[in-house]
Amino acid sequence: MKLFHGSCSANTNLMDLVVILDMIRTCCIHLVLFKSWRYLIKYMFLTLIRCRVPDIAALQNEDGSFSGDIWGEVDTRFSYIAILSLALMHQLDKVDVGKAVKYILSCKNVDGGFGCTPGAESHAGQIFCCVAALAITGSLHHVDKDLLGWWLCERQVKSGGLNGRPEKLPDVCYSWWVLSSLIMIDRVHWIDKGKLVKFILDCQDKENGGISDRPDDAVDVFHTYFGVAGLSLLEYPGIKPIDPAYALPVDIVNRVILGR
Repeated sequence: MKLFHGSCSANTNLMDLVVILDMIRTCCIHLVLFKSWRYLIKYMFLTLIRCRVPDIAALQNEDGSFSGDIWGEVDTRFSYIAILSLALMHQLDKVDVGKAVKYILSCKNVDGGFGCTPGAESHAGQIFCCVAALAITGSLHHVDKDLLGWWLCERQVKSGGLNGRPEKLPDVCYSWWVLSSLIMIDRVHWIDKGKLVKFILDCQDKENGGISDRPDDAVDVFHTYFGVAGLSLLEYPGIKPIDPAYALPVDIVNRVILGR
């Protein structure tokens, strides 16, 4: 798979789009961590990443949605990835943000949640993608915060953990998907944060480290990341604050996005 093509053409595929986002986020972190190399890294960032802006923009469809590849698969996850990537590069003007927002809103359901496409079942992961994309574009006023907040707070089960949709088991990763969404709509006080902290900590491997999806399961990097991110959102002592929309440390978002 080619990461960089000879020209900025619209032949980006799904893996390219994911790699682009990861590379952009990594460069943003490097811009802060390696201050003495800041200008060199910024030059690399501009040279290697911004040439992909036309590729990302070309994936927007007429209805405002984004495809994840040249074969046309559409999903609100791709809307979030595209909007986040372009926002980190200050290039949102290269797409029709109004249409993108309109499409995301068309994926809203009567229960207040969002699905992967219009009419699809509400799911916490898709809700995060839609709410975060709306937050980045300054469009959260379109969300019914009470209705969505109620659906999200109902994801907390007796153990304190959160699930992604009704009648499912809790999973540490939803400590991010659900919690970040609740924070963005100012309804995080509707859940028992203390019980959620305990659930996440109970999923630790106390001998070898790491966090699993549920207590006593095998740990992995995926759930470790979202467990720590969830604890950050819960303001657990000793963990740097993370931005609920950008999924990056707040100080990095302030420097890269806001120039502080």
